[in-house]
Amino acid sequence: MSDTDGKKPLGMGGAPRSGSVKQSFSHGRTKSVLVETKRKRVVVPKPTAPGSASGGGQRLGDPSKRPAGISDAEMERRLNALKAAKAREAEDTLRRAEEERQREEERQRRREELEAREREERERQEALKAKAEEEERLKALAEADARRAEAAKRAEAEAPAPRQNNNGPAPVRTGAPTPRKSEREREDRDRVGKGREDNRRSGKLTLNDALSGEGGRTRSLAAMKRKQEKARQKAMGSQRAEKQFRDVRIPETIVVSELANRMTERAADVVKSLMKMGMMVTMNQTIDADTAELVIEEFGHRAVRVSDADVEQVIHHVQDKPEDLAPRAPVITIMGHVDHGKTSLLDAIRKANVVSGEAGGITQHIGAYQVKTEGGALLTFLDTPGHAAFTSMRARGAQVTDIVVLVVAADDAVMPQTIEAINHAKAAKVPMIVAINKIDKPGANPTKVRTDLLQHEVVVEEMSGDVQDVEVSAKTGLGLDNLLEAIALQAEILELQANPGRAASGAVIEAQLDVGRGPVATVLVQNGTLKRGDIFVVGEQWGKVRALINDKGERVNEAGPSVPVEVLGLNGTPAAGDVLNVVETEAQAREIASYRENAAKDKRAAAGAATTLEQLMAKAKADKDVAELPVLVKADVQGSAEAIVQALEKIGNDEVRVRILHYGVGAITDTDVGLAEASNAPIIGFNVRANASARNSANQKSVEIRYYSIIYDLVDDIRDAASGLLKNEIREHFIGYATIKETFKVTGVGMVAGCLVTEGVARRSAGVRLLRDNVVIHEGTLKTLKRFKDEVKEVISGQECGMAFERYEDIRPGDVIEIFEREEVVRTLS
Repeated sequence: MSDTDGKKPLGMGGAPRSGSVKQSFSHGRTKSVLVETKRKRVVVPKPTAPGSASGGGQRLGDPSKRPAGISDAEMERRLNALKAAKAREAEDTLRRAEEERQREEERQRRREELEAREREERERQEALKAKAEEEERLKALAEADARRAEAAKRAEAEAPAPRQNNNGPAPVRTGAPTPRKSEREREDRDRVGKGREDNRRSGKLTLNDALSGEGGRTRSLAAMKRKQEKARQKAMGSQRAEKQFRDVRIPETIVVSELANRMTERAADVVKSLMKMGMMVTMNQTIDADTAELVIEEFGHRAVRVSDADVEQVIHHVQDKPEDLAPRAPVITIMGHVDHGKTSLLDAIRKANVVSGEAGGITQHIGAYQVKTEGGALLTFLDTPGHAAFTSMRARGAQVTDIVVLVVAADDAVMPQTIEAINHAKAAKVPMIVAINKIDKPGANPTKVRTDLLQHEVVVEEMSGDVQDVEVSAKTGLGLDNLLEAIALQAEILELQANPGRAASGAVIEAQLDVGRGPVATVLVQNGTLKRGDIFVVGEQWGKVRALINDKGERVNEAGPSVPVEVLGLNGTPAAGDVLNVVETEAQAREIASYRENAAKDKRAAAGAATTLEQLMAKAKADKDVAELPVLVKADVQGSAEAIVQALEKIGNDEVRVRILHYGVGAITDTDVGLAEASNAPIIGFNVRANASARNSANQKSVEIRYYSIIYDLVDDIRDAASGLLKNEIREHFIGYATIKETFKVTGVGMVAGCLVTEGVARRSAGVRLLRDNVVIHEGTLKTLKRFKDEVKEVISGQECGMAFERYEDIRPGDVIEIFEREEVVRTLS
């Protein structure tokens, strides 16, 4: 590149730089091109004067010194941003200065507070010191006065008695004059004041002075008591307290720390003793009773063996005093056959309508009600189911009752559940009253009822017996007054009494798991008074009474003897028939419930362990040939669940049975669905439903859930399902006989028998047996059946045919062929 004429040479300045470039083309052609290069200049704007403005027609700096491509608006925006940044920086500086000033003021305030506290503490110490000095001075003055008084008394006692001179003046004692009392006090004050001045001159109390014990530090009250106790013991002689030896109660197993606590020994010493015996244990480990007894004897105590069952001793079984007893209402149980009118009779007495609330018009729960008669007497009624599946419910009703009312329909007489109810009443040894119901029906025959009862050793008064019988009609109300009078008479004879002042006890009539209220138990109080807040244990469960609800659905604060109530506040659902007992503390209730639960587990485990290996193998072999229908059962109440399980366990025979995988109380949950899926079993819900999550899970896993509200339908459906597992019965029908005349061999077929059909008919599809000397030597099917040369389906009696057996050729002339057909018969469980 070369410089052009008249142009400024290239340099570092901001002026454009120019030059020529020689371009080369093809065929040797060239061309010179003039080029010019410009450098970009960066211009930093100078700060404007303090009073100048960017707008208003004034220039924003020199445009020649401004960076290329920046407009006036952009320049103005940049200047404004710079100005705002400087303003913010100034504000930050001011804010930091203000914060520093506030921090300095806070530090100054804290210093002043600290100095004020130190000054107050110093003044308090000085006041305490002055008070101590004043007390010391007063004590010194008192001691000086006491010494002077004692010296004066001693001097008077030692001085000779003066002579008696009535006429002259009293003798004057010689010697130094005794200072007056005011002078002595002044001297003591000067001496004490001098000591106080010395203390003030010594300066303020320091940390070293306080720790050295020559100042304001004082001993605590506990330290003074310890010092006095040590001094007392030292004065009495250094003798240690005598060790106390105790009776230590030990169960079958005990934790080491608990053992040490019962012996009042250090846990470390007990662990050391066990290690000497060769047992490497910690204080949290469990040891058996024999080892615990050795440790107790080593420490010098006495071991007392107790059983785990002793935890139930807190439940008081005391005899009530006669003066504490009070009359109570009788408990009457209505029993009888299904559909004989038990609940209808109770409805008529209660003037309520319970039958309409029961599914199918039959009672499926034990209902507990309290009725007040026109005479003012209270009667507690229990209504038990009559269906065959509810045997355990009827038994439970008979166990807690005082009087049994046996309801027998006048048009139906004695039925199976009637007999069962009679047996329950006899087993419970309770008096019975026979109520002959449906007396208003045209076909009623009360005499037949009384006669039928004679067969079961129930002799009514009409038959010169001692059992009361009353003819009633639940529909029209006929005879109800006579029935109540008979119940009142029987209750008067029994003289029923209970102690309402003792800890309550009662029987669980029914239990259920309510979604909103949790576990709920229907309890019939038998003794004492059950109150809100009572802590109780019932079976393997425990709880605290949160609420009591009577048979009318009202909340009550307490329930006395013979009062049925629903109890809320349990930690789990108890079994129907369990006994409720009130205890003092939650710890006792929890301990008893835990013991009962463990005992039940041990009992089940022992029952399983008692089975020998041979018995298990025999059972497995027997079960191998038995088809099982697994089901899960969930019911609304405990009694219904038990009744359903008992009914289902009776379904089956030697070939098929129903296996209950699980049964419980409450809604169907995801856990139930998971168990049913794993076992390929249906879920039976009795008066309960599956929650939304369980329904979705069942749909996804193809688990069948069937809902029932009547136990008849449930049992019938399960019986039909179990019948489907039975193998069909195979029956044989003999349709003909044929005798073999000749045998010959056919190529491609084998041995063929020439036969004569002697009886019935021979069919191609039938089964055959080969008899030789009336002994079966082969059973199978025909390969071919021919008449002359044609294949035929059947040959009638008196005609000849050719037969060949499938995979069998040992045939001889004279053999007899038995022809039969098989038929499958579908079996059902009766």
